[in-house]
Amino acid sequence: MQLTAGQDLPHTRARALHWLATAAALAAVAATASLVQPPDATATTAGAANARAAAAPAPDARAAAYPVDCGPNRLDVVDSATGDLDGDGGPETVAVVRCHTETGTPPSGVYVLARPKAGQGAPRVAATLLAPARQRSVEGFAVRGGVVAATLLGYSTTDVPRCCPDEREQVKWQWKGGKFVQSELPASSGTEGV
Repeated sequence: MQLTAGQDLPHTRARALHWLATAAALAAVAATASLVQPPDATATTAGAANARAAAAPAPDARAAAYPVDCGPNRLDVVDSATGDLDGDGGPETVAVVRCHTETGTPPSGVYVLARPKAGQGAPRVAATLLAPARQRSVEGFAVRGGVVAATLLGYSTTDVPRCCPDEREQVKWQWKGGKFVQSELPASSGTEGV
């Protein structure tokens, strides 16, 4: 058989089955290469670590142990909110707690909770934003964009009845330089609707 110009030999023509087999072989090589790593390869990218942190659930405010002594009364978690406060890609929980009482307004504590370091067990208190010893109550609490905002209610003197706070302060806490920094919000901004 004599071939003329422009005519192909039968064994040099690519068919669909040929391309399918080639694609499957390349996919198998790529998959195997991604699974095989040197035994000392332990480094991960920051993006992968952040993705794992974001996938983990936020700490449960009711499962934490707080540094508050309520004596015979129980500790109440009166409010909580979650958000990525330190920019690591994983959520923290901010909890407002106070000792249970049927009358009066006991002082509040505001705590930042993080997942346990070992990944198992109860959430840990990572920071105290407001200790009950400051004798303040919290209202208008919110977490948005890495900022914790609250209105703190207090008393100007010990003569003011504990039912009726006469001082009001609007504050925010934000992670800066490896710690939470408190600052006052302008009086007109408030935390209403925050």
